[in-house]
Amino acid sequence: MTVPGRRWIQHWDPEDETFWRETGEKVARRNLYFSVLSEHIGFSVWTLWSVLVLFMGPEYGLTPADKFLLTSVVTLVGAVVRVPYTFAVAIFGGRNWTIISAGLLLVPTVAAFTVMEPGTSFSTFLLVGMVAGIGGGNFASSMTNINAFFPLRKKGWALGLNAGGGNIGVPVIQLAALAIIGASGGPRVLLGIYIPLIVVAAVLAACYMDNLASVKNDTGAAKDAVREGHTWIMALLYIGTFGSFIGYSFAFGQVLQTQFGRTPLQAAYLTFIGPLLGSLIRPLGGRLADRYGGARITLWNFVAMAAATAALVAASMAESLGLFVAVFVVLFVLSGLGNGSTFKMIPGIFQNKALAEGLTGEEAVAYGRRLSGASMGLIGALGALGGVAINLAFRQSFLSVGSGTGAFVAFLAYYAVCFAVTWAVYLRRPAVRTPDGPADPARVGERPSYAEV
Repeated sequence: MTVPGRRWIQHWDPEDETFWRETGEKVARRNLYFSVLSEHIGFSVWTLWSVLVLFMGPEYGLTPADKFLLTSVVTLVGAVVRVPYTFAVAIFGGRNWTIISAGLLLVPTVAAFTVMEPGTSFSTFLLVGMVAGIGGGNFASSMTNINAFFPLRKKGWALGLNAGGGNIGVPVIQLAALAIIGASGGPRVLLGIYIPLIVVAAVLAACYMDNLASVKNDTGAAKDAVREGHTWIMALLYIGTFGSFIGYSFAFGQVLQTQFGRTPLQAAYLTFIGPLLGSLIRPLGGRLADRYGGARITLWNFVAMAAATAALVAASMAESLGLFVAVFVVLFVLSGLGNGSTFKMIPGIFQNKALAEGLTGEEAVAYGRRLSGASMGLIGALGALGGVAINLAFRQSFLSVGSGTGAFVAFLAYYAVCFAVTWAVYLRRPAVRTPDGPADPARVGERPSYAEV
């Protein structure tokens, strides 16, 4: 039931198949689609500076190291604000916070429009870039909100579509930049296009989205999520998938310019392909995880990411632009696939943990939803920090050896660690039970079912 004029839904039980079929699915899908729109524009604003630095030629007086530092700061702020954005949904309501968070995107966009010209100090660019980081927070609030709308059996698809639709804001703004550069336009033209789109997203959220009264602010859930080891393990894995996606999205164009001497227009022709395909495939990662288990898909995805990174090291050392771009696009696709599979694992892990502790029925569902919702913001924030690390790694690699090769070697080692952790925690066979009784469920009783999460 909805409170008239306030868009608050009092009763919401998506695990009830009759409720879902007759009422829930239609409402959940409507909220999903308009959540995607707002998150999509949030991603575009967050990654705005990965595009703006392509416009910033010698007349701006910035070195390649300055530009990598600038994009690192933007990524860092986007990661940090994901934590408060996660809990804002429970405080304000999903619909209400979507309106607020969409409206806030006007601040960095108008600020960038104001300062984007030669002669502006680097410190000013850093400050305005930091404000643009709030666009990264929209992901966390959107995922937390949509997680509450869908039943467990549909979460992989729904969260994958929600995140993928948001992620696609990265290639869309890159394509817009390509068109504007090709037409000899300036960065203010790009910013001028996005200002009215932000207003449209906020208005549509106000008209068509809902708040769930059952999603209440629970500071205890946040504390429990911090204490839960699976939160930190999944954050480690998400750094490898989403951290790669967002880090490469910010850095790809700069690497092409710095290492391969591409012009801004030449770089723009290539940078959008990887983020586009990586965004489009994220729902497929969730769908495959729904069918085969997120842990299995994640494990083999890290194998493929490591292989692609090894090929990038070879392409970088051989200075082969064609091979480098082709393999980089493959790495983007794999990072998107892994984004979907890792995020699908989160609600399944906590649901299985509830069952392992003896909870059943609605009590188990509520436990899983409570902890998975709280942990998603923390995991999303830490995952985005991987983007900061990638940009700083590239900056140091170019300062030290003049290419990105050293950074890629570090990324390869990290993917190997992620593979080992996924196997050891979620797929390794449990200890053999002894005749004296079952093994301690707190230690090994959970593991058999984690292969299916």
